[in-house]
This record gives sequence, C-alpha cells and structure tokens, in this order.
Amino acid sequence: MNLAHLPRPLGVALTVGMLVLSNLLMTFAWYWHLKKSPDGATTHLPIWGIVLMSWSIALPEYFIAVPANRLGNLVGLSVPQLKIIQEVITVCVFIPFVMFFLGEKWRWDYLWAFLCMVGAVYFVNRGNL
Repeated sequence: MNLAHLPRPLGVALTVGMLVLSNLLMTFAWYWHLKKSPDGATTHLPIWGIVLMSWSIALPEYFIAVPANRLGNLVGLSVPQLKIIQEVITVCVFIPFVMFFLGEKWRWDYLWAFLCMVGAVYFVNRGNL
C-alpha cells in the first residue's frame, strides 16, 4: 500500500495515533525507574541496568515514531506541525503518567501548560486555517 495516496484525514489520524503510542513508550522508558516503592525508594537496579531497560523500551518507540513522522510529512504536515503535535501529545500523556503511575498530585499549572500548548497548535497552524 502506497501511504502517499492515503486520504489526508486518515493519514493525519494514523500519524497522531502512532505518535500517541510512541510517546507512551518513551515516557515510560524515561521515567519508569522513578516510581517509588512503599518504603519511598526507587528501583534498586544499577544505573547501567536502568539504561539498558530504558533502551529496550525506547527501541520499539523509534520503530513507531520515525514512520509516524514520515507518514505525517507524506500527507502534508510540515515538520513544525509534527513537532507541535508531538509536544501536545507529550503533555497529554505525561500528566496522567505522573499522576497515576508516579503518584504526583494534580496541579492547576498542568492545565495552564496544556492551554499554552493549545496556543502553540493554533500559531503553527494559523496559516492553514
């Protein structure tokens, strides 16, 4: 199947879906080892073990993120648009991750940060509106 011939809405939706999945993996790869146990400690693995575990999670992430960006570019998204989409996804994935996986408390600053990202989406796309 030639991905360049995908309808633009389908290509954009597929790109965003792949970027969400890749971001879930990368967030986990970067931060899983910071989860505290009931005694307040983080993982007891040596740093080289943490790095190897994180790399083993990050490698599949690259097999999703790189094709997602190529597909997005093929269906007409610019590189700045792809980057801003990724940053918005990062905020949308990271906040629930730190709250539910790492046990951080909700802060209203998370909402304000998200609204700033919505502004970034507007500015990077306003020429196309």
